[in-house]
Amino acid sequence: MSDLPEPDALPGAPHPRFAPALYGQQEAEAAFLEAFNSGRLHHAWLITGPRGVGKATLAWRIARFLLTTPEEDGGVFGDPAPPTSLDTPEDHPVARRMLALSEARLFLLRRGYDERAKRLKADITVEEVRKLGGFFGLSAADGGRRVVIVDAADEMNVNAANALLKVLEEPPKNATLLLVCHRPARLLPTIRSRCRVLRCGPLGPEDMARALGDAVDAPDALGPLAGGSAGAALLLAEEDGPGIYAALLALISKAPQIDRAAAVKLAEQAAQRGKDARRDLTLRMIDLLIARLAKTGAGIPPEIEAAQGEADTLLRLAPNAAAAREWAALQQALTQRAGHGLAVNLDPSTLILDMVLRMNETAAAILARH
Repeated sequence: MSDLPEPDALPGAPHPRFAPALYGQQEAEAAFLEAFNSGRLHHAWLITGPRGVGKATLAWRIARFLLTTPEEDGGVFGDPAPPTSLDTPEDHPVARRMLALSEARLFLLRRGYDERAKRLKADITVEEVRKLGGFFGLSAADGGRRVVIVDAADEMNVNAANALLKVLEEPPKNATLLLVCHRPARLLPTIRSRCRVLRCGPLGPEDMARALGDAVDAPDALGPLAGGSAGAALLLAEEDGPGIYAALLALISKAPQIDRAAAVKLAEQAAQRGKDARRDLTLRMIDLLIARLAKTGAGIPPEIEAAQGEADTLLRLAPNAAAAREWAALQQALTQRAGHGLAVNLDPSTLILDMVLRMNETAAAILARH
């Protein structure tokens, strides 16, 4: 195996192919098994849901299942009983080859590595998709099922998406494509229309605790911020997400007179060189705080505080539906601002400081009318 970074693995977490189990997605597993046992297995599946809830783990479970389950041949003793689980033997030769990424009947389509820039590419390119032609040509000689995992499908650029669409329009025999997708709206409608959807939902507290295991301390403390995503909880723990959120809340609690020096410090900490994960997490915490403000104004306050004193601050700054609309509008504007800022390499500290100041301005306008 290569030592290159894997674009489809969360920071600080093992790659999904190594996940020993999948938690909380029984309905999605049952839907796939029902289709498999009916003999009407669709050739393409769009596995959707929030980040970090097990979509990629489900894709790898399905791939192992398909590549280790014998095809029906109507032998002397008839076909075996329909499977009731996606579980496969860990010591199966195919399973071992999949862990080593050496299984000839499996193709993993993901972002490539830019050797010249010494970093992962920003998206899945058409060159990566075109490799499917060689894969299907070589694997056809072995017969049997073939599986393609695309992780993540919403990372394809336009040319790559159009190239994959051609494969979906004329799928090779015995081929199953599993498209992991965080944001289906970013896919071509024609791609979505050619896939059957498997939806993975947020994890409940028990499934979250089981998924995290001993990976983090005090997983319950991450619950209000993780949104039912084990992947988000891992990142929160890795980069002190609760601390970042508490600092943001402390800033906005002083609105309309926030501590500008503290705001500058928070922005600079998030923009340190080599700390892209912390920068991204800070942006997510800003988005989450605004979302919780909007919901509070709409009469749906969080059931559990994510930081001490949060409930009082949210209620003060989002006292009614009009405030909810203002916070929702700000969230949309800042989301676009962040996307553009990162795309043009705007200084992250300037970007984050500007977002915090915009929150202060919104709070000031709301409080002035209330």
